[in-house]
Amino acid sequence: RIAYQGETMVNWCPKLGTVLANDEVSEGVSLRGGYPVEQKLMNQWCLRVSAYAQRLLDGLDKLDWTDSLKETQRNWIGRSEGAEMRFKVADSDIELEIFTTRADTIFGVTFMVLAPESKYVNMVVSEEQQAAVAEYLDQVKHKTERERQIDKRVSGVFTGAYAVNPLTGKNIPIWVSDYVLAGYGTGAIMAVPAHDSRDYAFARHFDLPIIPLIEGADVSEESFDAKEGKMMNSCGPELDLNGLDVKDAIAKTKQFITEKGLGKVKINYRLRDAIFSRQRYWGEPFPVYYKDGEPYIMDESMLPLELPEVSSYLPTESGEPPLGRAENWKTAEGYQIELCTMPGFAGSSAYYLRYMDPRNSEAIVGKEANEYWRNVDLYIGGTEHATGHLIYSRFWNKFLFDMGQTVEDEPFKKLINQGMIQGRSNFVYRIKDTNTFVSYGLKKDYDVTPIHVDVNIVNNDVLDVETFKAWRPEFNNAEFVLEDGKYICGYAVEKMSKSMFNVVNPDDIVDKYGADTLRLYEMFLGPLEQSKPWDTNGIDGVNRFLKKLWGLFEKADMANRVEPSKEELKAVHKLIKKVTQDIENFSFNTSISAFMICVNELTSLKSTNAIALETVTRVIAPFAPHIAEEFWHRLGNENSVVDSEWPKHNEDYLKEDNVNYAVSFNGKARFNIQVPAGTDKAEVEKLALENPNAERWLEGKTPKKIIVVPNKIVNIVI
Repeated sequence: RIAYQGETMVNWCPKLGTVLANDEVSEGVSLRGGYPVEQKLMNQWCLRVSAYAQRLLDGLDKLDWTDSLKETQRNWIGRSEGAEMRFKVADSDIELEIFTTRADTIFGVTFMVLAPESKYVNMVVSEEQQAAVAEYLDQVKHKTERERQIDKRVSGVFTGAYAVNPLTGKNIPIWVSDYVLAGYGTGAIMAVPAHDSRDYAFARHFDLPIIPLIEGADVSEESFDAKEGKMMNSCGPELDLNGLDVKDAIAKTKQFITEKGLGKVKINYRLRDAIFSRQRYWGEPFPVYYKDGEPYIMDESMLPLELPEVSSYLPTESGEPPLGRAENWKTAEGYQIELCTMPGFAGSSAYYLRYMDPRNSEAIVGKEANEYWRNVDLYIGGTEHATGHLIYSRFWNKFLFDMGQTVEDEPFKKLINQGMIQGRSNFVYRIKDTNTFVSYGLKKDYDVTPIHVDVNIVNNDVLDVETFKAWRPEFNNAEFVLEDGKYICGYAVEKMSKSMFNVVNPDDIVDKYGADTLRLYEMFLGPLEQSKPWDTNGIDGVNRFLKKLWGLFEKADMANRVEPSKEELKAVHKLIKKVTQDIENFSFNTSISAFMICVNELTSLKSTNAIALETVTRVIAPFAPHIAEEFWHRLGNENSVVDSEWPKHNEDYLKEDNVNYAVSFNGKARFNIQVPAGTDKAEVEKLALENPNAERWLEGKTPKKIIVVPNKIVNIVI
């Protein structure tokens, strides 16, 4: 089964009645509304992405993707080879399972740490420590996993329980801390503070023992994290690692714990199964109904299942998702249909297959169509999709491949990451647990949460407070702490994104300049792969170029179909060659420069030649399709320019009549000469020596040697 229902830790916002993604939460509150968010175990639909972890890793080797994006996915999948070991809890039958990649460090374990959400916490906590542990769990439940990973502040609480080190027999205290995550490994770790930086910080903070295990390791100020050196302090009743290299010590410890039944060698992955439930209205409804509390898949005859009408898109008063408001959201037999909806990646993970066979009513893609198209030849997308959409699409495609629904197990053969368009964002600062916003210059005096605000209601960093209050319902009754009667916003240059409310409306630019100007300017900003700041000041230059091109057509003699002049052919065929190469190399910005050069050359030639301009029209059509279509029809063509053949350049038109030589004396350039193309070396030498400028530098001397580098330089040695 690819899908299952399981208990998963989520960001739950009781006020909004929904699960939130990590980027929808900041400092324990929802970005929308500022409501408290807590970590909560919920029964959710999940997809077994983790079952494909190794295949997702192996598949990267055959993809034509950037090395950096491949490495990002490798790190996200997070394959690690290690050992799973069991530590008995003292004076009980409970055993804690831990996973470690450094089995050799077991002699340096001085305490254990449980994740706050670990199932072990309630199992081991002593009666005396229950209140302290409960208080700590309440504190950390408002932090997302991402915030816990970033936050380096040390916190924790002792459970009152001890575990027994299986190799030394010593009791070691069991703590709870938010730097341990439940989703990786088992949610319990053996802490080796001498050789792990976070364990070290924890041990120093709570004054726990630190035992170095590598000869020469200085742990007086920081941990020694290098995985090399000779072992020490690592001898027990049955296992002696002293004197071994770390690599050999790891292997020997793995063998020992396996033979003694203390654990097993295991490969672990950081990649987790995907949560597939959303407690909101929009999204695909699940074709699932419940009978006696058990889920059943609907028969295909009941599909497609469409979202019902609801009286409100908010959760019900009892906390159910919005679909709980729908009347008779049940099967014909009266069984309740699933109230959650699917996430956005339910559709985006396989949409490309539908493009191959969009009218097929029997399958997502027919076998014949899929065998013809196979997979996507080229995918252009941002690096922000590396650990989301691109992981899910690869997983989804492999599952469909296993089911015989696709002929390729990878969806995207070649991938290019386009750089992000950067915009200038603005921020308002909400005082925590209030709906009061404090101006930028005063925020240091308050505990605030920064929130992105729509740049269109900010002018020179000054917020239009009345428009802001009308912007979103939760801000209707907002109050403000102003400075000098104004609310000053903070700012940052970052990715232009709808979620950051810093998007420039393209409709406004199209209204002012036209769609072709916008297209050309976006390409002209810089290389495709680089991030580029948006600056509307530069758009005027591109607009002037198009007007200049338009001017050529205004003056052209459309009826005159004579052969272009030699100079016109040279200008046009330089353009064809350059743009053809640029398209193959995705160097669109230099193509725009080539268009500008060509138009300038034709303008200086006072060109009115219809054949030359027709070729320019074909070449510029992919870049500026609207103006190209207009030119194409003015030239007397009845079909569309997109149906015309792409022109090929002729090298004969690009040959130079004359070649420029720099003439040097003893290696120093003194003057230039123009020589007819194809002139042999002897004639080039003669022309250089006969030039009137040569007499001055020869000073009556006879050259000892003359070196001619064809089409470049003449060096006269005297």
